Amino acid sequence: MVAVQPAKPIARRPVVRPVAADEEPDGPPCPACGTPNLPGRRFCRRCAAPLYTREQPAPLPWWRTVWPFRRRVRGGSGRALRRTMMVLAVVGLLFAGFLFLPAGRYLFEDVRDKLGGTTEISPAEVTASAQAPGHPATAAVDGLTDKYWGAPELGSSLTCVFDKPFRLVGVVVHTGVSKEPKEFRQGARPTRADLIVTTADGEVREKAVTFTDKPGPQTVRTGISDVVSVRLVLRAASGQGEGRPIAVGEVEFFRRT
Repeated sequence: MVAVQPAKPIARRPVVRPVAADEEPDGPPCPACGTPNLPGRRFCRRCAAPLYTREQPAPLPWWRTVWPFRRRVRGGSGRALRRTMMVLAVVGLLFAGFLFLPAGRYLFEDVRDKLGGTTEISPAEVTASAQAPGHPATAAVDGLTDKYWGAPELGSSLTCVFDKPFRLVGVVVHTGVSKEPKEFRQGARPTRADLIVTTADGEVREKAVTFTDKPGPQTVRTGISDVVSVRLVLRAASGQGEGRPIAVGEVEFFRRT
């Protein structure tokens, strides 16, 4: 029996299979070369450029180019200080504008009147253009409501002069012969008057006042600075009759403290 040598192995020939045509990727194009890429890729399949770049921050507004706002900082780094400085600057400008404008000065003083305290101030001199017997002008500022200045007719005035200028916040007037309702109705009492205020520079401010026809204090807000005199002129009255002078029980003046 003859020995047979093993056959030499022969490699199998490769089988060529048809390759499907590449589909065009529908992902974002490369910002560098424009090649389309599959969704989810981070780098371009052709040039390897990054497909997603960080957005550039918006340019600073002009006011952020001025110190101390001219530099970008991390969130919260100095932001509170800059905001505080901005608010203070705006408040300062508004305050300066208020002080230079008449309406602003009036608003500023009015706020001070409301926030500050008041105290009564007595006039240094009191006179009347006319007065009924036994009812002098001084009875209107003696601190008592059972005594009164009696004006014989409409148009009569009561003038109070002060020794130094002050901020007149308000005037309180008690009309009638008494604060008791029954006695109040038995006398004549003013229902309308003019309040004429003179300041240290000679300016005259006039305010029409209407009184309710009932006993008790009636407040008139004024808010006038540098007041040196106040004149009350009676324009209308109720309960007038023979032998009934128009009664003003008390006039009180209040200044800002």
